[in-house]
Amino acid sequence: MAIDIVPEWMVNLDDEDLSFIKKFLLASGSLKEIANQYGVTYPTVRLRLDKLIQKIRISEDAANEPYIALVKRLAVNEKIDFETAKILIAEYKKIRREDN
Repeated sequence: MAIDIVPEWMVNLDDEDLSFIKKFLLASGSLKEIANQYGVTYPTVRLRLDKLIQKIRISEDAANEPYIALVKRLAVNEKIDFETAKILIAEYKKIRREDN
């Protein structure tokens, strides 16, 4: 696929995420099969898929609210905890309301 036609949400994924998506598709969406391939439990694969879904949603939000998308991305990637992310986002929104 040519780089100029790769969707923005896909560009923001790392190689490990893209590999997971490929395996997921080749397994016809079977989380059980993916768990067997990775040698992990079904809940572990489900968690991985949920994080991947969050990353994709965040990249779609980035155009409208880049700061909020950054904070969410940090939380999803476990660079900051979710409580800190909520506080940062709430304060950002509060400041934006006050500026308007």
